[in-house]
Amino acid sequence: MSDSEHPEDEAVETGPDFVEAGRKLFARESQFSTAASGTDHLPPMHKLEIAFAGRSNVGKSSLVNALTGRKTLARTSHTPGRTQQLNFFDLGGFCTLVDMPGYGYAAVSKEKVKSWTQLIHAYLRGRANLARVYVLIDSRHGLKTLDTEVLDMLDTAAVSYQIVLTKADEPKKAELAAIIEKTQAAIARRPAAFPSIIVTSSREKSGVEELRAAIAQLLHERGEAIPQ
Repeated sequence: MSDSEHPEDEAVETGPDFVEAGRKLFARESQFSTAASGTDHLPPMHKLEIAFAGRSNVGKSSLVNALTGRKTLARTSHTPGRTQQLNFFDLGGFCTLVDMPGYGYAAVSKEKVKSWTQLIHAYLRGRANLARVYVLIDSRHGLKTLDTEVLDMLDTAAVSYQIVLTKADEPKKAELAAIIEKTQAAIARRPAAFPSIIVTSSREKSGVEELRAAIAQLLHERGEAIPQ
């Protein structure tokens, strides 16, 4: 009997360990690269970009800091609307993280909010190297009208996105479960939505490992190198 007749003896090829790759990826030095307050200030399209979008005060900057393990990489504030431009961060030469202006409430003029909104829309529609947008949703409230409008735009532009629930340590377990179920149902038929939801808490660091792994897997699927 030939060796090929003993499949149990054959070496099984396993795929990358994305949890470990994600840990190593975000252990690399992260640093601020550039900021853009208008489309004419956007940097050249070079490495793949991973963007984080969400309503003001949803916790984008806190999540970026938790991912990278740096407390002050992205600016955080208790005042909604402090991120007033697209902030680009180089992640160890592997990819670029983009912290986007929060949409919705901001303690600035309506004209300023309008200009931010136009910048966000222009960036999302015209960035060929944008691999995915992680749309952050406050787990205490779930999807709101402004969120669904952004999802509509991403679907229309065929930009891949995935929902990330933030502040998951705040609602009660039953309330969180209900929000997850409702959000899952809301994105089920959306063409550009990644089917699974990542649940996070920057304060407790829960879900951060899963998000790191998801980003490492995304880079791998796009043919980019990931730490081994």
